Amino acid sequence: MYSILYKVSQWLSTYTSHFIIAIALVTYFIPELFTWVHGTTQSAILGFIMLTMGLTLTMQDMRVLAARPWDILIGTCAQFSLMPLIAWSLTVGVGYLGITIPKPIIVGIILVGCCPGGVSSNIMSYLCRGDVAFSVGMTTVSTLLAPVVTPLLVLWLAGEQVEVDAWGMFLNILIVTLIPVAAGFFANLFWGKREDFKKAQQVMPAFSVLGLACIVGGVVAAVHDKLMTEGVLFFLLVFAIVLCHNSLGYLTGYSVGKLFHFSTAKNRTISIEVGMQNAGLATVLASTFFAVTCPLAVIPCAVSCAWHSISGTILASWFRSRDNK
Repeated sequence: MYSILYKVSQWLSTYTSHFIIAIALVTYFIPELFTWVHGTTQSAILGFIMLTMGLTLTMQDMRVLAARPWDILIGTCAQFSLMPLIAWSLTVGVGYLGITIPKPIIVGIILVGCCPGGVSSNIMSYLCRGDVAFSVGMTTVSTLLAPVVTPLLVLWLAGEQVEVDAWGMFLNILIVTLIPVAAGFFANLFWGKREDFKKAQQVMPAFSVLGLACIVGGVVAAVHDKLMTEGVLFFLLVFAIVLCHNSLGYLTGYSVGKLFHFSTAKNRTISIEVGMQNAGLATVLASTFFAVTCPLAVIPCAVSCAWHSISGTILASWFRSRDNK
């Protein structure tokens, strides 16, 4: 049984983007499959994903945070400044050029930009021969800061667009990110040397990907009717902005690494960490806090959730191909 789970876990880790795309497409045509993923259920699934991330953290990772605070500070500051500002520039800023972006896209993409790094960025850093310890450190710190920083940034950048419940968002992020990550870390700390626990860790990626697939499927099911109403042009506009936001995040993140003379491995890692956001968290937050005031804001979050995994895989493969050449 364990060997089967391990092989499934390895396959899902390798083909995460393919699996997520397949789930999104199937749900688009059969939305009833994931209508059960909403509200508390959706938050619980995201909390479980964050728990699996916590299970990978060790005391050595904590020592890395203590030994390399400057590098991680630079990366975290880049993430919480570049991505929100790029999101604002792509949506609100273009208004000064006479281009009007619908309010749901503005709110959704800003929310994505203000979220911490995604768990899958650690996998991408490993695949592209980046600095995995640095990646884990950045993801950990940005996740720990998210309960405070994310609500404040959303309130600052999107406060004029919709009413933002900053305190409620703080509590939600605290419950679905910080507490599960801490629980996973302490579980690893106390039981990490046990053989059965190590085996459980090795198959956790499968459940993380399945959880992410459930969240994406739930979001697609929830916005299916709205997306059909808005039409193809609305979707193409959303995808274009998500594509630009994500790509500029990769580019500016790499540029920050070059600016501070990081190694090639670190440059790759900070590029992926800045460009790939925890869009799953953004999806949950949009569904929870903007369901009434701006219900379509969840669409940019859902598109980002799928696209970041796809683009991260493409970028990691490109970095590896450069090494092979």
